[in-house]
Amino acid sequence: MLPDEQASPEQIRILRALSGERRWQLAERLYWSAHKMKMAGLRLQHPDWPEERLTSEVRRIFLHART
Repeated sequence: MLPDEQASPEQIRILRALSGERRWQLAERLYWSAHKMKMAGLRLQHPDWPEERLTSEVRRIFLHART
């Protein structure tokens, strides 16, 4: 991880203070934001693809994603 990607002590303190439910809500929002961005990117790369193919490809990409 690059130095500017690391959470600051203040960010860590705030995140640790969150309830499990709130962390889950934030993780879910992050997931769907990433999903929308990936869909938009694929739509730009493949303007000829039908919506069903775009959806299928995003699903495949997320299924096989690695961190």
